[in-house]
Amino acid sequence: MVPQPGTSMRNKSHKIYPYLLRDHEVTYADEVWCTDITYIPMPRGHAYLIAIMDWHTRAVLSWEVCNTMDSAFCKRALRRAFDLTGRHPKIFNTDQGSQFTGKEWISELKGRGIEISMDGKGCWRDNVFIERLWRSIKYEKLRLWSYSTVPELQGLVSEWMEFYNHHRRHQALDNKRPWEVYMSYFKEVA
Repeated sequence: MVPQPGTSMRNKSHKIYPYLLRDHEVTYADEVWCTDITYIPMPRGHAYLIAIMDWHTRAVLSWEVCNTMDSAFCKRALRRAFDLTGRHPKIFNTDQGSQFTGKEWISELKGRGIEISMDGKGCWRDNVFIERLWRSIKYEKLRLWSYSTVPELQGLVSEWMEFYNHHRRHQALDNKRPWEVYMSYFKEVA
């Protein structure tokens, strides 16, 4: 197996926040959002995919593909999630990667009064829903199609995310679609 670039490189000078979700039952949309970055190999080099997901409904609120793993592409995805939903979570869970422990990311969350939760080091189960998302998109779409440029990859990711949010039924959601369940919370509030 060929080594892959680490997507969760920690900056030891950044504060690490405690994991707030142990024994915490998430019962409604926007209670907890989570995010992660995954590595996607390409014929020449690689790309990174970030997604922001509502923990309760499994809806992907935003995503972005980039050929660099800097904090700017993470912040763009975060702001897109805020803009798309017009809301923010009570708690935001990430890993301990430097993109999520840096001043820009933390300031954005704290400025909105969002509690910050971080997975334990090496604890993929702490963010299991987004880890399942990565497995699904890679096995169901990206390994089956060829792409050689970032725009081609973005097109494939866009198709799959549309399918995932609006057409795929989830057993954990009583066979409803993630976006359908997420939007039902807006109707209840309105």
